Amino acid sequence: MMSHSALDVMSRCTHAWWSSRASHCLGRDRPSGGAGVMSARRTVAVALLAAFGAVGAGAVPAAADGGLLPHPGPEGLVWVPEWTGDGGVASGGAWEGLPTVLTVACEGGGSVAVTMESQQARVAEFSVDCPAGRAGVGSVTMDPGVVQRGSFTVGVDASDDSVRWALTVTQPE
Repeated sequence: MMSHSALDVMSRCTHAWWSSRASHCLGRDRPSGGAGVMSARRTVAVALLAAFGAVGAGAVPAAADGGLLPHPGPEGLVWVPEWTGDGGVASGGAWEGLPTVLTVACEGGGSVAVTMESQQARVAEFSVDCPAGRAGVGSVTMDPGVVQRGSFTVGVDASDDSVRWALTVTQPE
């Protein structure tokens, strides 16, 4: 379960997307490799949902350049290239007309618990094992309409402060 302080941080870091500038809010730890939010579209969505979407998981070798997930390209809405420990993303403006895909990768031993709230209701929760020496990956694809228009948060609760993770959110057309 995400710590109360991590939820408080995410609640304070909401963003009015119509300003055409993406913002992000990551937890209490310092990023080990930087963090960012991509604004390829003016809509932002973060999605994970086992009950209404397709869930995939696995392990892959860590990228040669040290990155856990590549830049998501033009379909990307949110990209956190790397973070260590607890964190998350808060934003708004999800478009409900396209499917939404969230992918989380992690490594370093332990696991991460990922939760998502849309319009103040928890819509998803899953975990990803984070092996040492390679990336564990979890991905969820949700049908159009599962993530509602408006503000949302995604929280990542790491089992240890040394667990390194990344996430991407896309809305493929």
